[in-house]
Amino acid sequence: MEKSKVYFCKEITPENIVKMYETLGKKLTGKVAVKLHSGEKGNQNYIRPQMVKDIVEYVQGTVVECNTAYDGERNTTEKHIQLMKDHEWSKYFNVDIMDAEGPDDILEIPNGKIIQKNYVGKNLKNYDSMLVLSHFKGHPMGGYGGALKQLSIGVASGKGKRYIHCAGKEGGSYEDMFQTDQIKFLEAMADSASSVVKHFNGNIAYINVMCNMSVDCDCCNVAEDPCMTDIGILASLDPVAIDQACIDLVKSSNDPGKEHFLERVNSRKGTHTIDSAEALGIGSKEYELIEIK
Repeated sequence: MEKSKVYFCKEITPENIVKMYETLGKKLTGKVAVKLHSGEKGNQNYIRPQMVKDIVEYVQGTVVECNTAYDGERNTTEKHIQLMKDHEWSKYFNVDIMDAEGPDDILEIPNGKIIQKNYVGKNLKNYDSMLVLSHFKGHPMGGYGGALKQLSIGVASGKGKRYIHCAGKEGGSYEDMFQTDQIKFLEAMADSASSVVKHFNGNIAYINVMCNMSVDCDCCNVAEDPCMTDIGILASLDPVAIDQACIDLVKSSNDPGKEHFLERVNSRKGTHTIDSAEALGIGSKEYELIEIK
């Protein structure tokens, strides 16, 4: 069986992000959603619009986001729209808060291990293809954030995020999100990610940018400063392979900060999401890393 290809470039520039997409040889067609992290108000580590401006314009994409399931500046449409202005996403791009108006769409997950449905913003159906443009970093609950988290928590509506966090408990409370069995939560993330992959039926590509690597996510308004130096840009058509490659690059790094980063990943059993997504058949942990100069 042929290994998944993951392309890697050490120098992080707007031009190289475009180059890495071109290297994939996959042209995203029709109306293209660009799923990225808008960054919580106060967060210092999220990738700025200027860094991704070239690639969003190259694919003629619309920046898409969904509301959050926790307090902050993105948990209501009104506040989220304002933050998109404050962080200058709206200055450069067309922006779509996909769950701005209900009702949510439901993606079925017949083979889901923990959840059998995924609540997503209803505007997802307006797009023909998706570029998942992820900032690879740590995460307080998931251990790490990359392509699989963008596909799952990222594309889920505010209601859907809570449903995943509560491992399929309908009407789960805010407190329930933080009391869910960790393995079930990670497996629910994999389930929901698989539904989005299947929804786009091959019309999807992944870019992970390994910079500003804090143990905290861009969803934190007060995040730790990065603990590692930047590593580079990865691109793949396989969400499992690209996340596994990022983890492996951290492990093989000589940066002393990797121990702190990996402690966050391992203490949350973060790579179980990768294992679970592979088991669902949406990608492979077996990959070939191809460096692009």
